Amino acid sequence: MEAIVFEEFGGPEVLRLAQVEDVHAGPGQIRVEVRAAGVNPIDHKIRNGWMEAAFPTPLPATPGSEFAGVVDETGEGVTEYAVGDEVLGRSTTGAYAAYVLADVGAVAPKPEGLGWAEAAALPVATATAVRVLDELAVSAGETLLVHGASGAVGSAAVQLAAVRGATVVGTASPANHDYLRVLGAVPVAYGEGLVDRVREAAPQGVDAVFDVAGRGALADSVELRGGTAERIATIADPEAAHYGVAFSAGGGSSPDEGRRLAEHAEAAAVGGLRIPVERTFALGEAARAQQLSEAGHVRGKLVLLPGEG
Repeated sequence: MEAIVFEEFGGPEVLRLAQVEDVHAGPGQIRVEVRAAGVNPIDHKIRNGWMEAAFPTPLPATPGSEFAGVVDETGEGVTEYAVGDEVLGRSTTGAYAAYVLADVGAVAPKPEGLGWAEAAALPVATATAVRVLDELAVSAGETLLVHGASGAVGSAAVQLAAVRGATVVGTASPANHDYLRVLGAVPVAYGEGLVDRVREAAPQGVDAVFDVAGRGALADSVELRGGTAERIATIADPEAAHYGVAFSAGGGSSPDEGRRLAEHAEAAAVGGLRIPVERTFALGEAARAQQLSEAGHVRGKLVLLPGEG
């Protein structure tokens, strides 16, 4: 089967399209023909070798973890899905490929009204947002500050926190402020003077901070929390320990991952949850997609479409 592989750590030039050995479903698994695969910042971090301490990566490796596609093989004991079912989820094998394997607990049915690219944009963003919102114990009546609110995870965090009844202040470039207002956040520009701008936007104070961007905002976040690192979490800033801030790395799956993903997919299908797809690429353009992801400033998601191009 076709897949993107890298045999050494490095820049996007180490990615290449190759023929690799077919995968087959084991007990409790399904094999899915991939129609769309999400590109996430963690993908280029793993490719560069920056995540070896947390996620050791045997080489050669295929990047990616989230997908949408059609079940074409079921493993022993699988009764939840059948060949031909349309699904989305997180894989146990690299998602930049023609086929992936997935545990049945990490997938959900794809609603008919949800496009392939839009479906593939959901699993990682929503699972990450829910995990961190739970870690921060965000609840109704509180104010949450989200750094990097216009990206895929940030967009999910804004909307899911609002559903909990929280007020959300989101940092982003001015070009994305109207977008954040549509999602339900109060937008502020990042950079020098951030503390004053956030205090003006949230005079009641900030109860929790979710840093998605990793652009050096942790010192300001601690100040906004009154000098404490409590209820601040980052998924992107390697300086977290210096400030006493929790680094949320995730990994593994939760027992209710499939159920939550199904709820998010149903909401997305009717416009109740928006993770916009900024651009799609053919599978062979994975290096270009990762270049854009690594450069930042992406609104929503970049998605690969195996079988196109």
